[in-house]
Amino acid sequence: MSGPHLETAGQVDVRGPRFAAWVTTGALILILLVSGVSNVAAAVLLGLQAVVFAVGALGGPRRHPYGRVFATLVAPRLGPVTEREPVAPLKFAQLVGFAFAVVGTVGFALGVPALGLAATALALVAAFLNAAFGICLGCQIYPLVARFRRTPSPA
Repeated sequence: MSGPHLETAGQVDVRGPRFAAWVTTGALILILLVSGVSNVAAAVLLGLQAVVFAVGALGGPRRHPYGRVFATLVAPRLGPVTEREPVAPLKFAQLVGFAFAVVGTVGFALGVPALGLAATALALVAAFLNAAFGICLGCQIYPLVARFRRTPSPA
């Protein structure tokens, strides 16, 4: 796959992650609404969103299911890329989303709806901030976490 809207040299069109954040925002709102009717259904839906986060964390924006929708259906209708952002912080942000989704799924599944609601709501805040304002909380945290990664000492 190649083209003006796809990931190149560790960078990605900023509009893709923001599109994914809008879809994630919608999914998380739906999960919160469904949780008022059924914790089991909320657990299943949040578990599916956890899988989406895992794919994004492991494969990056190019393989992220919502990123694929963006690249296939949305990006070809947009103008040329004017701004790119690095992939590594985006993958980390998806990992953080995955952690919150797993905690929320476990909360709903084990009948602890307060835990499910809290984890889902926190993920929703993060997704909405990215979608509406371009503020990626996971991306902001990434440099701090990257400092703690071990680097091999020279021989």
